[in-house]
Amino acid sequence: MRRMSCRLWTSAGSLLAAMILCGAPAAVRAENPELRDLLKTFHAEFVAITPGQGDFPQSFLMGTAAGADTEAPAHTVTFKHTFAMAKYEVPQNLYEAVMGANPSKWKGKRNSAEMFSYHDAVAFCTRATTLLREAQLLAADEEIRLPSEAEWEYCCRAGTKTAYSFGDSAVKDGDVAPKASLLDVYGWHTGNAAGNDPPVGAKKPNAWGLYDFHGYLWEFVSDDWHDSYAGAPTDGHSWTGPETHKKVIRGGSWKDRYDLLRSAARRSIADDAQDDAVGFRCVKAKVPATPRKVEGKP
Repeated sequence: MRRMSCRLWTSAGSLLAAMILCGAPAAVRAENPELRDLLKTFHAEFVAITPGQGDFPQSFLMGTAAGADTEAPAHTVTFKHTFAMAKYEVPQNLYEAVMGANPSKWKGKRNSAEMFSYHDAVAFCTRATTLLREAQLLAADEEIRLPSEAEWEYCCRAGTKTAYSFGDSAVKDGDVAPKASLLDVYGWHTGNAAGNDPPVGAKKPNAWGLYDFHGYLWEFVSDDWHDSYAGAPTDGHSWTGPETHKKVIRGGSWKDRYDLLRSAARRSIADDAQDDAVGFRCVKAKVPATPRKVEGKP
């Protein structure tokens, strides 16, 4: 069975995937020039997030009372941990190198990857952790994972309390829906995009140097879906359980009007659903002393 899988992957032209899936020694995988370059780039594209230090507030107000009921109640989240957030959504060349295939509908090496499930995103993080450790780019006590919903919104807001990271309005006088001129410089939405065609980072970043938090693709986070924030944790960690097979996605996409690209906007998605408007970005963080309940298929 393993031999057949190896032949299939190799015949598909995915040498990197064949090495991963067919048990090539770690040293061989780590020394592959293409893979190592991709891993180095990925590792370099994280921004250190240090709540309580410098420009990073210890606490922030998550959610809003001005939006949908699912965005309320607004509540204070106080971080006691540091982490690093990826500047960009995971691009297709990296996703294919790690996972062995590129399922994306809208092809482009540096376009955001899409058309995979939440479980696939978790599997990517697990495999990327292994590869980065083998390449000696990640310590044994560090991991790559999906952000919690609180980490995601904290980084999207980048210290702001407004509806968007650049202010309270996406439109200016004279804009006719779905046009949103103030948003255009920061994100792809239905008023300025015809598909998932651009590379990651084509728009202006927020104040913390993070790209595409408003639009481009919805992004998976590690939290299970809850209809409101009543009872949500206040320490910045994921809110998991009870199991509903629904996950949270954040940020809006190129298919959505500007109001769904607000910092507090959120939606649910089935954990096995695939969509060309849903992707993800990663967090680099210390492995927790007590494992979190974040389930995914290996």
